[in-house]
Amino acid sequence: MMRDGDEAAKEFRGLLGQRGLLKASPVGLRARMGLPRAFVMQSNSSQSRAAYQDFLTLWKDADPDIPVLKQAKEEYAKLQ
Repeated sequence: MMRDGDEAAKEFRGLLGQRGLLKASPVGLRARMGLPRAFVMQSNSSQSRAAYQDFLTLWKDADPDIPVLKQAKEEYAKLQ
C-alpha cells in the first residue's frame, strides 16, 4: 500500500522463507503474487520475471480459469 518496493520485497521474502507456515495458507498465495509485483516497483524486471515463473511453475497443474492464475499470466506476459 505504501508503494515501497524494497520494503515489500523484503517482507514477502521473509514470509516465503517460512514455508511450513504457508503451505496451504492464503498468506502464501499473497506473498507469491506480491513478490514479483514488488520487483516491478523496483524496476527489477529480471527478478520479477523469475518470481512469476516460480509462481506459474507451482500452479502449472491448476485449473487455468482460476482468477489469480489468469492475473499472474497476464502480468508476466507484460514483462516479456
